[in-house]
Amino acid sequence: MDMLAMAGGEVLHWTDLGLRQGIDLGFFTLKYYSLAYLLGILFAYWHLSKMIRTPGAPMAQVHVDDLFFYCTLGVILGGRLGYSIFYEPSLWTDFSGEGFVKWKVLRLWDGGMSFHGGLLGVVAAMAWVSWRGKLPFIRVTDYISVNVGMGMMLGRIANFINGELWGRAVRSDVPWAMVFPGAGPEPRHPSQLYQAFGEGFVVLVVMLCLFWFTRARYRTGLLVGTFTTLIGVARFTVEFFREPDAQLAEFAARTGLSMGQWLTIPLILLGLALVAWSLSRPPLASGLAKAPAPAADEAEPA
Repeated sequence: MDMLAMAGGEVLHWTDLGLRQGIDLGFFTLKYYSLAYLLGILFAYWHLSKMIRTPGAPMAQVHVDDLFFYCTLGVILGGRLGYSIFYEPSLWTDFSGEGFVKWKVLRLWDGGMSFHGGLLGVVAAMAWVSWRGKLPFIRVTDYISVNVGMGMMLGRIANFINGELWGRAVRSDVPWAMVFPGAGPEPRHPSQLYQAFGEGFVVLVVMLCLFWFTRARYRTGLLVGTFTTLIGVARFTVEFFREPDAQLAEFAARTGLSMGQWLTIPLILLGLALVAWSLSRPPLASGLAKAPAPAADEAEPA
């Protein structure tokens, strides 16, 4: 049966939306994907600075400043390395890039970032700052996890604006399915928006409510465990609607699950284990643990 007929005849086309991939500032174009990263990081910095003013916060402002720097570095390096390792290893031997930078691994502006790699990069950054500042690592991850959803939501919206990472071809009457450039004539799920909602908006709202309206922040590991479980379940679910990366389509067909789903299963298990571990321990006393004062060698943020 013709896919266009199944979609009801009137098919949405991404090109009809008139979306631009960036903001023209005259001397250069600010890409929406870059803007999404920037706004997500700025939100995390602002909101984390507000969070640490509550009783029992595990860090001081100087540590927030360090986290801002190292987590930004971690998400960019980890995201790119994760993509080039798990999804497109050929980038390591490809030196065909245009302009001054030939090595494709370094050409971040060409696209290609991995959520799982970025997550590992952020975890490494948090571990470094925690070790350096003698902070309780899991409690630091609790506070950071509350802020991640905003960046996830904005990043997936940017993917949609760029017309990339589209979903699978529609096999039923889905009125919001659309034809994406470079994806053939079939209408497809706008899975970028599904991810923006599930991995971004829902996770952000749940985490904000847990932090500000419950005592979850006084249970070590509960916030980061909840976040890890939610983000894993959301990603695993949306992968059923998302088109597998072209270079991994055969892998998905052979195993029955996409690479994203296989990488997400450990996240879900880890999240559930953290939640169970947290609930088995007594909560911290409200306001008992004060924010640690910065050490003498940490007077200036990185």
